[in-house]
Amino acid sequence: MDLKKLASRLIPDENLPSLEDCEKAYPPRKLKEGAEVTRLAPSPTGFIHLGNLYSALADERTAHTTGGVFYLRIEDTDEKRKVEGAVESVIRSLKYFGVNFDEGAEIDGENAYGPYYQRRRAPIYRAFAKDLIERGLAYPCFCTEEELDETRRIQTEKKEVTGYYGEYAKCRNLTEEQIYAALDSGKPFVIRLKSQGDVNVKHTFRDAIKGSITVTENNQDVVILKSDGIPTYHFAHAIDDHFMRTTLVIRGEEWLSSLPIHIELFKVLSFELPRYGHTCSLMKVDNGTKRKLSKRKDPELSLDFYRAAGYYPQAVIRYLMTILNSNFEEWAAKNPTADYKQFPFSVSKMGKSGALFDLDKLNDVSRDELSKLSPEEMFAFLKGWADEFGTEKDRAHFENADYIIKILALIMGAGAKKKRKDIVRAEQGVRLMDYFFDDTFAPEYSYRADNETVNKMLEGFAALYDENDDNSAWFAKLKQAAAGAGFAAENAEYKLNPEAYKGNVSDAAEIVRIAVTGSPNSPDLCTVMGILGKERSIARLNSAKR
Repeated sequence: MDLKKLASRLIPDENLPSLEDCEKAYPPRKLKEGAEVTRLAPSPTGFIHLGNLYSALADERTAHTTGGVFYLRIEDTDEKRKVEGAVESVIRSLKYFGVNFDEGAEIDGENAYGPYYQRRRAPIYRAFAKDLIERGLAYPCFCTEEELDETRRIQTEKKEVTGYYGEYAKCRNLTEEQIYAALDSGKPFVIRLKSQGDVNVKHTFRDAIKGSITVTENNQDVVILKSDGIPTYHFAHAIDDHFMRTTLVIRGEEWLSSLPIHIELFKVLSFELPRYGHTCSLMKVDNGTKRKLSKRKDPELSLDFYRAAGYYPQAVIRYLMTILNSNFEEWAAKNPTADYKQFPFSVSKMGKSGALFDLDKLNDVSRDELSKLSPEEMFAFLKGWADEFGTEKDRAHFENADYIIKILALIMGAGAKKKRKDIVRAEQGVRLMDYFFDDTFAPEYSYRADNETVNKMLEGFAALYDENDDNSAWFAKLKQAAAGAGFAAENAEYKLNPEAYKGNVSDAAEIVRIAVTGSPNSPDLCTVMGILGKERSIARLNSAKR
């Protein structure tokens, strides 16, 4: 069979680049020894999730700790699944978490290894597919979907491996006459790899994350070019990783089953195989059992969940770092003020089995990270959340920056030896301030004392309150009002004869606290009333009477 003639009939393009020209157009990168080139290569489906961020962080840290390059490639060979704005969403979401690309799709700057959209690289793929046909390593397949479905049914019934191989590869050995007859009749076709592998042969493969694993040779005649001339993921990724000079591919362990195909593709294309590292799946404990995070069951899998709830981006990243490298937590404890980018990240220290994602632990990390902020920095973070996700009232509140910063200084314990850690995420932080604003103050007056006692306490303290008092004078007046309402002004007095009083001074203070804040728990009440001002504080004391 004249394979050159067949290749020209199957791929008639006359202006395809030569293989030599491709090598010249995408030369090896000039990077220092040991520098890694990594990539994130999502499909533009519109959904970017925690697993993407997990892998992207590993890619970014690997590239940047070695002085390499981290780029974004869009694998858009499946036009039907494309979602408008998906690429921008990927970039925007990762940028929010501080994970930035050096080059790639929609990235400003030097992009010499593009285009970074696979559909725009079609001539390169077609040139290499044509070469494989000429070398007898690829062939046309005219099988219909119905025929392929029937083959899968037979294989399943026989409990055999499904796929296009061996006796089931019906078009692998078509004669020249049969091929041209099918072409002349206009039958649609795909181009398949003519696999040279033997499933009885196994090799030891060194995975960058999992270590030594056993890999069986590929015997599947996989599709490399679809009927529309666009490549499949398998074929396109091998060519792109070569010409974009990728040195390390970090991807989910679900791709392990495709590794034999990819090894063979690099071999037949005469490309050096990049290193592969297969990450473990993100898991959670559900009713005492570990399972994979699910798009359907777990809202925390979506990155939108963290943005809408107002998780501090660096907290999410620092928590993921504890999952990515087991020694990060110890390093962070020794270097509490250090940027996580100073940590010597290593792919070899990534977990080999399921990584447990614990939202409670993330909350702890978030609480710690937010406590490190100044009131001004916290204001900027909370305002950013309120502008995008808050209510109209929230946005109006943040117009008064000085007032909010005073509140935050109190809530965070600014200036204290030990700062408070009450804020976990932006949404909750904004709600913690609701009682400082009349339009969001929604008290639940649940007093433990009777109405007469409550009213006496509130009236008595309102008559004594002076916004210019310091904490000591404020507390002295609180005790005076407490005594007038039947409470013990001193705890020692109460302990000696509890039956003689309505309660101790703490019980009296609780009545005032509920009246002013709507809750029995709040930061320092004297300071709260000082921030509210005398007029609003007195108004609340009066409104809270029973």
